[in-house]
Amino acid sequence: MKQRISVLVALLVVMSMVLTACAGAAPAAAPAESAATTEAAASTEATAEAAAPAASGEAVTIEYWLWDSNQLPAYQACADAFMKANPNIKVNITQSGWSDYWNNIQTGMVAGTAPDIFTDHLAKYPEFAAKEQLVDIQPFIERDGVDTSVYLGQLKDLWGREGKQFGLPKDWDTIALVYNQTALDAAGVTVDDVNNATWNLDNGGTFGELIAKLSIDENGNNGTSPDFDPTKVKQYGLIINGDGGPYGQTEWSWLTATTGWQPIDKLYATAYNYGDERFSSTIQWIADNMKKGFIMPQEQVTSLGGSAAFNSGLGALHANGSWMIGSFANDATFPFGFARLPQGPEGRKSMFNGLADSIWVGSKHQEEAWQVLKYLASPECADTVGTFGVVFPAQQSAVDKAVEAYKAKNLDVSAFTQQALEKDGTFLFPVTDHASEINNIMTPVMQSIMLGQAKAADVLPAANDQVNQLFAG
Repeated sequence: MKQRISVLVALLVVMSMVLTACAGAAPAAAPAESAATTEAAASTEATAEAAAPAASGEAVTIEYWLWDSNQLPAYQACADAFMKANPNIKVNITQSGWSDYWNNIQTGMVAGTAPDIFTDHLAKYPEFAAKEQLVDIQPFIERDGVDTSVYLGQLKDLWGREGKQFGLPKDWDTIALVYNQTALDAAGVTVDDVNNATWNLDNGGTFGELIAKLSIDENGNNGTSPDFDPTKVKQYGLIINGDGGPYGQTEWSWLTATTGWQPIDKLYATAYNYGDERFSSTIQWIADNMKKGFIMPQEQVTSLGGSAAFNSGLGALHANGSWMIGSFANDATFPFGFARLPQGPEGRKSMFNGLADSIWVGSKHQEEAWQVLKYLASPECADTVGTFGVVFPAQQSAVDKAVEAYKAKNLDVSAFTQQALEKDGTFLFPVTDHASEINNIMTPVMQSIMLGQAKAADVLPAANDQVNQLFAG
């Protein structure tokens, strides 16, 4: 595994040549402290003290917000190390769930109460930047000689535009399948069957066969039986997280991308491709399998939550991101593991996403905020985060530490890391302007398809025209 991970830098650089394109909050997870974690924290404190001299003058408090409760303990450890080295700068961390988080950020920017630093998302920051609500940190980077080459692949470039930089990378993520070992055993399906599954639009491939076989109704019939009742399903072959809106990161992007379809052709493109027949056919395949009872219907996912439904035993397979690894370890009620995505006509494909911290332009302490942000994005803090085993940090040494931390928890995360290593195995999260407006257009259309109220081919071309009209002016 170490050998595979050690080449991540080289292969992600290759991946970075692909200029095509987390998630909601994860449930709380408090990783148990180990000797390795304690040692890393001590090392981090020492490095912070050496690298960042204590600030002089009046004490200030920097407000830092994040949404992922899984990451809170790790970043609190980094903040503690920073504050020990910089006693005149206090870092106060606030965590809230995904929806509340963004509502509070946007309201705070208007009211003047937004945090100094906040964890940002690729679907959000272009709009903030366009409204001049983010500090361009490029002058700080140049002044302090920050080595940005430490960040894997194209992660840094995702957060820059026209010579300006709006964040320094924190982590990266890919998608994999989570499997219910008990469900697989009962159906006579092996993990190898899942790892080697293929998918296509003609007949769904062996992946389509698997989710049918793994779907069980209340009478014990599986989806291959003529007696299977799709209205009384006890266990679904596959659970996704809903309609996916305009991005479908965990819901459908890992299927649509295998057809050769791309949402946009490059970063900050001014045209989307939602009207492409390959896209509409894939979305319709998903909707049809919801109707067949092989994929949990939109209504149930909306009511129960995709991950919660899977963790309670209502599905055999579940597509989700690497940021959720810890939540499955904490909440799954059965033995589980992670498997590769199905191989489509053009291979296995996972969206490649990365988070960063940004500084609000309204901060009264931008210099101190920069010092905090710089440390939170440093290799030292990344190594600390890696030892907690909650995400894959943006620097290679920290990725290695994260893999070891997961291994210590008896979690094999190679399905995620192999996807990142695989040539052409990833594509970038689509970064464009007008993200909120695109979401407002696409989400109800995608919902209507998944609910069986409309056919994908009938509504997606018109929706695509609406989206592209946003760029016409």
